Amino acid sequence: MALQDEITRRRTFAVIAHPDAGKTTLTEKLLLFGGAIHVAGAVKSNKIKKGATSDFMEIERQRGISVATAVMGFEYAGCKINILDTPGHEDFAEDTYRTLTAVDSVIIVIDGAKGVEAQTRKLMDVCRMRKTPVIVFINKLDRPSKEPFDLLDEVERELHIRVRPLAFPISNGPTFKGVYNLYEKNLSLFTSDEKLTADASTVEISDLDAPELAQHIGGQFAEQLRQDVELVEGVYDEFDRDAYLQGELAPVFFGSAVNNFGVRELLECFVRIAPSPRPAPTETRTVEPQEGKMSGFVFKIHANMDPNHRDRIAFLKICSGTFERNRNYLHVRSGKQMKFSSPTAFMAEKKSVIDFAYPGDIVGLHDTGNFKIGDTFTEGEALKFTGIPSFAPEQFRYIENADPLKFKQLAKGIDQLMDEGVAQLFTSALNGRKIIGTVGALQFEVIQYRLEHEYNASCRWEPISIHKACWIESDNAAQLADFKKRKHTNMAVDKHGRDVFLADTSYALALAQENFKDIRFYFASEF
Repeated sequence: MALQDEITRRRTFAVIAHPDAGKTTLTEKLLLFGGAIHVAGAVKSNKIKKGATSDFMEIERQRGISVATAVMGFEYAGCKINILDTPGHEDFAEDTYRTLTAVDSVIIVIDGAKGVEAQTRKLMDVCRMRKTPVIVFINKLDRPSKEPFDLLDEVERELHIRVRPLAFPISNGPTFKGVYNLYEKNLSLFTSDEKLTADASTVEISDLDAPELAQHIGGQFAEQLRQDVELVEGVYDEFDRDAYLQGELAPVFFGSAVNNFGVRELLECFVRIAPSPRPAPTETRTVEPQEGKMSGFVFKIHANMDPNHRDRIAFLKICSGTFERNRNYLHVRSGKQMKFSSPTAFMAEKKSVIDFAYPGDIVGLHDTGNFKIGDTFTEGEALKFTGIPSFAPEQFRYIENADPLKFKQLAKGIDQLMDEGVAQLFTSALNGRKIIGTVGALQFEVIQYRLEHEYNASCRWEPISIHKACWIESDNAAQLADFKKRKHTNMAVDKHGRDVFLADTSYALALAQENFKDIRFYFASEF
């Protein structure tokens, strides 16, 4: 198949939402309808229920939340679909923000009872900034929910985007009857006993005035549906795919992911309207997917995908050309040629070796510590892809070894987990103690848990008062040396040996910036 055909049939998207809106459950059901799995898992797993495919880390199964982005690929209706299920919790938001640089479109999941929540607004801001096409899925209609039109108004108001419903619910909560598909003009009826397999009953009703509508859902609900659909057609413009692709219009679907409702409608419509891989910006030019030469960037590193092998995987998003196994590619940052004997495709933690990958695909590369987030691979051209965010840590703690016999395991664990880019390691110039900086407090719990379960090392945290970490640089060597001498008690180095000033108050930081004019202060490590 020609490169252009492979590009056209690719759909790479992320599922994003506020915690607990049903994101992982929706991902699971998309895999189910796509034929990638045969029985859907539950987010909180126990011995009887199967766990969700995308929550493959032990801590995710126990807490019932996603803490790392999982990648899953499957074939559906002639398309190759790559889903990235992201963490919803704000303490893991940076993993989600980076993931948004690697996808061509997004599905936002909203809880029908709670409406638009804080984290959803933040994620939508990132999508708007990047002009990423967005589809909204309003979930949990099997529970008492807000009125559909109120929800549509709220999405428009809170997310600053025009909406167009392509499916409409028939009631909600205990009287929820199903979803009418405005795009296909058919009705999916609600049979809540079929939750784990892909067998929902669909009735073809193209004419809502037909008497059989009342036979299926009852006269009262039939009349209500006719009025609602008439109102939708009167108030909202026709669906405009170009406006959707520009990120100006969001199609809206309703359903109950846990009961399979509205999921097939979402998937069928998604395959038709979602964009195939889009051009990617670099510092020098824009890379088109159709270009003959391979290029791609690393947007995520995950330590211990397989705890038995202590392996580390770099996630490479292919932006152009064809990626081939055992072929030499230039690692732009180091200037070295590298080839990969076992690049992998993903189904969460299950991996299979691939020979070729195309634009839009996510490839796993075995990493022995050579790669960083943002690294570029090409066939020789020195490209650097832009827009991959880095975050300044906001919470800091000393990390101490709780078991003197496990010093090596702890050092290795910290080293590998810091490479994932979700936390930063600083070594104090004053006493050589190790300080971890993260964006959210929950990260400390996850790091401690993973050190214990993946590296057999135990740590304890001690408080430290730091307001901000600032990376410093200067062309004035004398002033830099003077600064480091005066601020010796607040100086540290990061994992790459760069100078970092750990300001204990905002006043101390402002004073330092005022008194040392030739020093540049950076609040994120990418400069």
